[in-house]
Amino acid sequence: MRFSLLPKQTIFFDLLQESSANLKEAAAKLLDLMENYENVEQKVSVIKEIETNGDQIIYRIMTELHNAFITPIDREDLAILADRLDDVVDSIEEAARYMIEYSIEKPTANAKHLSLIITFCADAIDQSMKLLQGGSKKFVELLPLKERLNNLEDEADRITSQATADLFKSYQPIDIIKWKEVYAQLEGATDRCEEIAVILEGIVIKHG
Repeated sequence: MRFSLLPKQTIFFDLLQESSANLKEAAAKLLDLMENYENVEQKVSVIKEIETNGDQIIYRIMTELHNAFITPIDREDLAILADRLDDVVDSIEEAARYMIEYSIEKPTANAKHLSLIITFCADAIDQSMKLLQGGSKKFVELLPLKERLNNLEDEADRITSQATADLFKSYQPIDIIKWKEVYAQLEGATDRCEEIAVILEGIVIKHG
């Protein structure tokens, strides 16, 4: 027997959607940084502000979870989703910050490509969180988005592998170290997005 969600319970999906919208904004700002490499410090500062806002959203989710007696889906799934959304934004912020800290003169084509993939991932995740807001009747529609996230992560892996090979062909050792750190954060963002895909699939299996 299924029970309708209590109004209070919708706050979890509302906050997750707010978090995914924040992620989408961070991804867009990262892509702009990589494609239009000017006013770098200002752009990185804006991304940091977005990351801080994301932390506040996650705190609100965790507070609601702590106070909730009943949750619309498994409490653990809500908590992990919130954590992974936060992790993606953290990786974006670190990649952007490294561009300043490592005094990188200009982004590589591979960094731009990875940043573009992150925006695609963020869009798919944002669509997914909106579907969660629609209730269990919408959950099955998460599966194509889950597949898209998997495919995007596979593409990011291929690009990162090629990017690393390119570094050893034409970069000085110190620059190789710098770029490997940046690539690690960019790839890490897509890895966390794939982990979100796995959680979404589990939600469909359990509640769809």
